[in-house]
Amino acid sequence: MTQSEIPSAYIRDKRTQRETPEQLRARIPGWGVDLDPADRPSHPKLRYAPDTTGAHWDFPDRQPELRPRERSVEHAFVTPVFGTAQPLRGLSGAIRRFAYEKYSEGRVGHWLLLVVGDRVDAVENHLRSFASARPDNPVTETGVRAEFTHGGLSSRWGRKRTDVVHHLIDPVVVAGPWVAAAGAAALGVRALVRAARR
Repeated sequence: MTQSEIPSAYIRDKRTQRETPEQLRARIPGWGVDLDPADRPSHPKLRYAPDTTGAHWDFPDRQPELRPRERSVEHAFVTPVFGTAQPLRGLSGAIRRFAYEKYSEGRVGHWLLLVVGDRVDAVENHLRSFASARPDNPVTETGVRAEFTHGGLSSRWGRKRTDVVHHLIDPVVVAGPWVAAAGAAALGVRALVRAARR
């Protein structure tokens, strides 16, 4: 391979001089359109011009905090606008509040408590569903019925899918909490019946 065949990116000295902006503009239509700030479409955004924003405040009006909202210990106050659609409640809310009051966002304990709060919230919602007219149905909502009606096994075996290794443990993970809850309920009813007979 001769010296001229080697791409210039791999040699120490560049073969050709860099083109000037004028040469590039003459050769490439539209090159350098944003060199002049006056020609930039975003140029007004780059200038600090508080009179042009239309804002009537130096600091935004604060949303009234009708219920105390959780905030990280790093922050002096909650943001001027915050969500109120999912207020904290029950044991999961207490766990989440504790995570915000006790630990900084930089601590693992903060995030682990929030994960625990989410899991407790899921259990609370499952239990709450039993008091409603339409309780949770683990057979239809977890896709167990579709495994038998829509070719669940045939869609997996022999296709080199990576999730095949999970098939043995998935029923335990999905059905385990329900079986444990049913067992606990049966033990509780049995204990009540025995106590009533005495």
